[in-house]
Amino acid sequence: MRIALVGAGAFGEKHLDGLKNVDGVEITSVISRRAEQAAQVAAKYGAKHSGTELSEALERDDVDAVILCTPTQMHAEQAIACMNAGKHVQVEIPLSDSWEDAQAVVAKQQETGLVCMVGHTRRFNPSHQYVHNKIAAGELNIQQMDVQTYFFRRTNINAKGEARSWTDHLLWHHAAHTIDLFAYQAGKIVTANVVQGPKHPVLGIAMDMSIQLKSETGAICTLSLSFNNDGPLGTFFRYIGDTATYIARYDDLVTGKEEVIDVSKVAVSTNGIELQDREFVAAIREGREPNSSIASVLDCYRVIGELAASLEAQDGWS
Repeated sequence: MRIALVGAGAFGEKHLDGLKNVDGVEITSVISRRAEQAAQVAAKYGAKHSGTELSEALERDDVDAVILCTPTQMHAEQAIACMNAGKHVQVEIPLSDSWEDAQAVVAKQQETGLVCMVGHTRRFNPSHQYVHNKIAAGELNIQQMDVQTYFFRRTNINAKGEARSWTDHLLWHHAAHTIDLFAYQAGKIVTANVVQGPKHPVLGIAMDMSIQLKSETGAICTLSLSFNNDGPLGTFFRYIGDTATYIARYDDLVTGKEEVIDVSKVAVSTNGIELQDREFVAAIREGREPNSSIASVLDCYRVIGELAASLEAQDGWS
């Protein structure tokens, strides 16, 4: 399996670190906005080619699949370009920043039959897999999820603290993780509400947001997001079920009483990104639809589109 990575920033390297552990995978091309960065990352991970344009990778015969870790605003167009070139594609979350673009990508996947997977990592974190397995076995029903997604990002910086060339977004990016996970664990979302705080005078985005969700099973979710929070940082999930309470922090899981749960046997790795990439490679090799395929996560973007329209209407009232 010969893979091109497009977007060699902080998250791109997480994928490369995960792919090192997957048998039979070769990184053949690294593409990034800056040629020097692309060359350095290519050398580090043994890729024979580096460049600054997606088209360079798509023209290569030694590229079977592409992982896109590029700015949100480029995801839909680039995913379509990959499939037009006959390449399987994994696009990092979010799939798009509009409902219309999300629909265009799924239409292209249906047309080509290629694997198109979206990086909804929460489906793969061992902590959330453990809870999902309990639900699937009939041992747990979610009553409520309370989720906090908190960062301190008043400037355009990435996970490494380096300057970004684009602006992140609480709704289209960070809320997408929880909206999809809630539906994955509790059923189709039938009610969704949102309010947001003041917009940053320079970035032009809301820095605080609150979302309420209800699923077809009656379960509810409350999601609080902030770019103003000065620690602790990250996303914290509290599952309140009919038989147990769990708190998930990325790949780690504890009970409601902070008792550590061993998730080391849930999957072949305890790294959610690696597990996500393993699923991408396996789906291509086996000719099947992957978990977090574009079709399976599409409804998340319907919900986000409805929430975005609600915020636009609220702005019109103010």
